[in-house]
This record gives sequence, structure tokens and C-alpha cells, in this order.
Amino acid sequence: MVKFHFDDIIEVQDVNVEGKKYDKVSRVDAKSEDGEIYMQLDVNSELYPMHPKEKYRMVLSETLNLDGTAVTSHSEAKQKSLADKFEYVMHGLLYKISEEKAKAGVKVVVYISFGGLQLMVRGAPIKMHGYKVDQRLFLLLRKI
Repeated sequence: MVKFHFDDIIEVQDVNVEGKKYDKVSRVDAKSEDGEIYMQLDVNSELYPMHPKEKYRMVLSETLNLDGTAVTSHSEAKQKSLADKFEYVMHGLLYKISEEKAKAGVKVVVYISFGGLQLMVRGAPIKMHGYKVDQRLFLLLRKI
């Protein structure tokens, strides 16, 4: 069974607040449904446009294999995977974890790079456990 680092419904709050810097990339501001997690996500807007008020299921997982085993170059191409259940998938590297002090208390911030596209996730330490620098993760999205 696959164990996820993040599995929640997110709602897009805004897109390209600071303007569009690249033709095919949009920066999406989103919050988890319970409002406890905030994120900024870069997506290829030509392949997967996202708009304010839309909701998505978002998952961060170490593997795409349904049995929870690591993805290897020897994995069978015809084998069913977690990716079959989603519309947009990226593979990246967690490169930084930091803490921010806020009025509501300390927040943990995780930064992941997907080949130049970035994800920043901020939340309470209780919701942000289990992440490690140099960890490889898959991001999966499906519109609800």
C-alpha cells in the first residue's frame, strides 16, 4: 500500500499574482480544504491550466507503484500505477526545509523542484512531518 506525504483537496486561490513570467508556466496559490496548508505551485499551463476557485486532489508520494515499492528503471511499463488515477504528474527533488515564525505559531516550509518548476508548501509541524532533504517525490493532481 502506498503511503503519502500529502493527500488532500486543494482550492486554487489565485494564479499569477505577481504577473506571468514565462509563457507556458503559471504560479498557482492554493490552500488545503481545511485552510491549514498554503502552497505555491508552478505548473505547465499549456498542458494543465488551473483557475481560481477550482478544486483538485493533490498527492505527494515517494512512489507511483500501487504496492508502495520504489520506482526503478526495471519497473514494467504496462504495470498499473498511481499515475493512472491522475491527470498531471511531476517528479522532483525536495531541496530545502525551513521554519517560519508567524502569529499563529511556527510553520514548516518545504521546497521541491520539478526540473525548474517549483512547489512551496507551508503548514503546521504536525502536518509537515516525514519530509527529508534530497528526498525524491512525485506530485499528482486531478481536478474534482
